[in-house]
Amino acid sequence: MKKISICVLLVIAVGFGVLSAQRSNTNPVVEKLDPALDAIVPANAKLEILKADYFGNAEGPVWITEGQSGYLLFTDISANHIYKWAPDGKLSVFLDRTGFNSADTTSLQTAGYVGNYNGRFYPTSFGSNGITLDAQGRIVWCAQGDRAIVRLEKDGEKRTVLADHYEGKRLNRPNDLVAKSDGWIYFTDPRSRNPGAAQEIDFSGVYRVKDGKVELLEKEVQPNGIAFTADEKTLYVGGGKIWRYDVRPDGTIANRREFDSVGCDGMKLDKRGNVYCATASSHGVRVISPDGKHLGTIFTLEDGVGMGPTNLAFGDADSKTLYITIKRSLARIRLNIPGVRANS
Repeated sequence: MKKISICVLLVIAVGFGVLSAQRSNTNPVVEKLDPALDAIVPANAKLEILKADYFGNAEGPVWITEGQSGYLLFTDISANHIYKWAPDGKLSVFLDRTGFNSADTTSLQTAGYVGNYNGRFYPTSFGSNGITLDAQGRIVWCAQGDRAIVRLEKDGEKRTVLADHYEGKRLNRPNDLVAKSDGWIYFTDPRSRNPGAAQEIDFSGVYRVKDGKVELLEKEVQPNGIAFTADEKTLYVGGGKIWRYDVRPDGTIANRREFDSVGCDGMKLDKRGNVYCATASSHGVRVISPDGKHLGTIFTLEDGVGMGPTNLAFGDADSKTLYITIKRSLARIRLNIPGVRANS
């Protein structure tokens, strides 16, 4: 009996050793579903949490090339801020009141952007969301509370409303945006999920704006994230699914087809056409090849830190660092392929 017990213990010990060895050789951050992922994500890739459990709802990152090292901007919808994160780790408020540019929240309460919990009002979705850079390098963002697309001028002070109406009706709640090299800004405007929100447009839309002209491009999908390929010949729109469109020479879009059946929040592409989708339900960034094959997932929940990702941006001098907003946290991971960046 004693010999049997010893043998059993030896088997368990050996088995545990094998499992431990397997775990040590497996990157817990990345789920590889296809060998093609090896060309994209380094074997030793690690998710680095830059700021943990700090924000209300971090969103919309964009990399700014300025000075010797550059910096990252991103929004906090709940705080009504745009934050600046510098490579030395310093975090600061870059702009305040970026979603709703007023100290008076009365109109927000009326419009349903502020909820009431036990007699106390709290913000739901009135802050700024997606950010991009236009063809001239100016910062442009989605101001949800003001229901507008807003640009910060070069002086760093003046704000210009680029779009807040379509055919005389106020936009719903601009969510995300991307700039084209010809000066047009493409943006998504989903219907509000707040039942009390006063909506003047009864559909969700994908629009573009330039020189005060707002054009509706699509109203048959529930849009969220939006991104161009490097050559700007293809447009991706995320939401309940991911849709792909051809971009005509005049900038309008055509030939909508389903690219992926899984929903997506923010998204970005690399210069080889791979699509990176922030997917909260997967607790990670899904990496999809140009032909629509799910290659793997970069998980954003590590050691209990983080939540579902909300949006993405490629940054650093070589554009090979993927910055990820994760609801209450900010993270990054190094990749092998440079990404498509705003105004790059």
